[in-house]
Amino acid sequence: MYRTYTITDMQLDLNLLTALDALLEEGSVAGAAARLHVTAPAMSRSLGRIRKATGDEILVRTGRHMTPTTRAVAMRTEVHALVRQAHHLLSAQAELDLATLDRVFTVRWHDALTTACGTALIAAVHRQAPGVRLRLTAEPGDDTPELRRGEVDLASSAGPPSLPDLRHHLVGHDRLAVAVRPGHPLTELPATAERYAAAEHLTVSRRGRLRDRIDDALAALGHERHVIASAPTTATALQLARDTDLVVTLPEAATRAARHHLGLVTLPLPLELPDVPLHLLWHQRHHDDPAHRWLRDTATETLRTLFAPSPASDQ
Repeated sequence: MYRTYTITDMQLDLNLLTALDALLEEGSVAGAAARLHVTAPAMSRSLGRIRKATGDEILVRTGRHMTPTTRAVAMRTEVHALVRQAHHLLSAQAELDLATLDRVFTVRWHDALTTACGTALIAAVHRQAPGVRLRLTAEPGDDTPELRRGEVDLASSAGPPSLPDLRHHLVGHDRLAVAVRPGHPLTELPATAERYAAAEHLTVSRRGRLRDRIDDALAALGHERHVIASAPTTATALQLARDTDLVVTLPEAATRAARHHLGLVTLPLPLELPDVPLHLLWHQRHHDDPAHRWLRDTATETLRTLFAPSPASDQ
């Protein structure tokens, strides 16, 4: 009488499943060995391990031939399907077919990027993969938890991630520029650091911060900026700059179309500050996914149009 073995009794070897499939298909140790390109003794040892694992003889000798047992006949179809499924899962991924791709991607970018490139991204994705849907969501304070939990597929950032399980690449660099309404006092004379600091300013901060690195740069020159309000989004800040004497300082390329649409005047920032980098971030679980790689490439191509030379300067 055979003992019934469980997974806790032995180390499961998936190679035995392939051997069992060959034995059931060929009906002999020699045939299975030839099919899998192993020796007959090696296949015989595999059959012994299968018998021990299943508690069944699997193949029994009847005269000069081997006959499958009742249990072996019953499991033949399922074993073959499992082996095929395992080979499919472990083999190289099939070529991506965008025409039939059915996925939902969540993209979380800075609101200025979504305003500037959201339309182009949706159009490019729909043109290439009509079955793909995009969720363009509001930007939180920190995308790291959402990326790790799989709630966000692709995020934007001004810097590379600090955690090793997040991947990134640099899309480009933007420079800061000053936006004011037409006729603003800063447009009448060159906007020196002193005149810039003395104006009434508006910051852009989801958390309502009234100070940023511009204030540090001005302080190093002995100036203090007069910040009287903050806005939660770039779109709100630009609208306020158009309707008031408030000065807003924002990334130039990312806000170019919005500034033109509102008829704002753009002035150079009278400070020496590093350009603002733009990174795309994703979790490493998606790194080798062909569909996600296509999304990253499409998003990168779309965003890089922001940094192409402008046909006409707005300075």
